[in-house]
Amino acid sequence: MSRDPHRLPPAGRSLGLVFFPAYDWAISPTHPEREERLLYTQDQLREEGLFDIPGISEHKPGLAESEDVQRVHFTPPGLERVTDTAHYVSAGSAITAADLVLSGLTDRAFALTRPPGHHAMRVVQGGRGFCNVNIEAIMIERLRRDHGIRRVAIVDTDCHHGDGSQDIYWHDPDTLFISIHQDGRTLYPGSGAVDELGGPKARGSTVNIPLPPDTGDEGFLLAARRIIRPLLDEWKPELIVNSAGQDNHFTDPIAHMRLSARGYGRLMDCIDPHLAVLEGGYSIQGALPYVNLAIILAMAGLDYSQVIEPRWQDSMSSTEPRILDYIGRLAEKVLHLHRHPDRADHGYVRERGFWVRERSIFYDTDGISEKQREELYDCPQCPGFLVIHTSSGKRGRSLAVESPRAACSACRQKAEDIYRRTVAEGSPAEFGDRAADRYERNF
Repeated sequence: MSRDPHRLPPAGRSLGLVFFPAYDWAISPTHPEREERLLYTQDQLREEGLFDIPGISEHKPGLAESEDVQRVHFTPPGLERVTDTAHYVSAGSAITAADLVLSGLTDRAFALTRPPGHHAMRVVQGGRGFCNVNIEAIMIERLRRDHGIRRVAIVDTDCHHGDGSQDIYWHDPDTLFISIHQDGRTLYPGSGAVDELGGPKARGSTVNIPLPPDTGDEGFLLAARRIIRPLLDEWKPELIVNSAGQDNHFTDPIAHMRLSARGYGRLMDCIDPHLAVLEGGYSIQGALPYVNLAIILAMAGLDYSQVIEPRWQDSMSSTEPRILDYIGRLAEKVLHLHRHPDRADHGYVRERGFWVRERSIFYDTDGISEKQREELYDCPQCPGFLVIHTSSGKRGRSLAVESPRAACSACRQKAEDIYRRTVAEGSPAEFGDRAADRYERNF
């Protein structure tokens, strides 16, 4: 694709772009998650003259702070052992993009940044799925502090289920988390089934749309129009954030979907997010520059119909009729479960006033196995408070206690009492009082 910037119209919506390729950060020199993921996109956008279009602007990344990470994550190994500067700049880039929109400087914003983050859960023992900290969640909680927003919707379009974002907002009735992804029975991380609907006090705030392998443009658009758009219209969020994973592309080497660059543009038109934050996507030359270009043009209200990747043919992004039929039935099931979430088992048992579940989590990047016991206090006045017992072979045992933003005064006090008692016993513990934006650690 080649364009004459002098013949392009002004952007229909102003759009701010924040780039952070993280030149000095890599899992390994040949790992799919490497700096070239963004370098080719930068070259493509400059070649196309995107920054000459009135209304499209480039902005320098910011730097997140340690409190921004503590607001979202418990880190038993310590922040310094699970993060480095690149993670703070990646999260800071997302915050910078969000501030552009909420301050009114631009209508939309896209943070093209790495490392990614949507597999990072509330507790971080190490790296999972190339992610150490959840940059979207860090951004959202900073916005809630600085701008006072409450109702947020996250639409995760990465091919891999956004299990980290789901975990962080599992108990939050003010955050609608929607993930459209390749069915977890066929791809990492193996989660994201339709009956994963949120915790006992936030049922229906989590929505999963697991699509079959080989779903192409028409299939994604069917799911978006039948499920995502109606839910967003009903829920009326103050802010819509797109976790913009691009590994649904038909050339991606580690997934099995058939979405095209123009299909991504159409998907973006349907979702219409205020903010997009780059997540996965590992077809570095054959897809990422074109997908990013289509997303940018769609967000700016410009024509993306001429964005064509080098290997594209009609058959590559098609969806078989049997898959379309399956997605039609899936849409009915997803919407039914969302509207009647209490009819499905939430996977918890009740013990002494707490909802309890136990689970195992594997950190594939660092080879760490974690055991968790999660206890949610069942308060009749508020969402309750959360107690997490966590242990791993490398890190030992520790306790994490959090009272959420909407916790009542009694729950805030009970949560702090549990933390203080644990500290007095000499056991390692972390504490977060989200209403007071106060965080402590005893290690």
